[in-house]
Amino acid sequence: MVDILHRVGVIAPPEAVYAALTTVDGLAGWWTKDTDGDPDVGGVLRFRFEPGGFDMKVLEARPGERVVWEVVEGPEEWLGTRVRFQLKREDDFTIVLFRHEDWKEPGEFMHHCTTKWATFLMSLKQLVETGKGEPAPHDVRISNWH
Repeated sequence: MVDILHRVGVIAPPEAVYAALTTVDGLAGWWTKDTDGDPDVGGVLRFRFEPGGFDMKVLEARPGERVVWEVVEGPEEWLGTRVRFQLKREDDFTIVLFRHEDWKEPGEFMHHCTTKWATFLMSLKQLVETGKGEPAPHDVRISNWH
């Protein structure tokens, strides 16, 4: 199993980052405008993009600390993987330790997703710091996979 890992500092309190990860409006503000569902633990969030989408079951939501989702619908490579956002305060920053974990094997699609997660995490940073992110379909297009 392999993981995608990123670390991003956001100049905001952990509660502000947590809100962007745990509300439909927050998620639609940085990942994809086409977001709906139930953001509570046990609920399922639906994220849609031009080429398809993902359904994530919310496994854990600890205010200001951690959010964990499991992919229950989407591309075969994503099924059963988990997306984890760990938050911690360091000076004026909230550090987001991101993991998209338990990929069966690395491949070209994983390479693509690694880059896309990085662009969306920067969108999260922009949303929390400035009030405006760059969610799909306004995100950076990196290939024919979007």
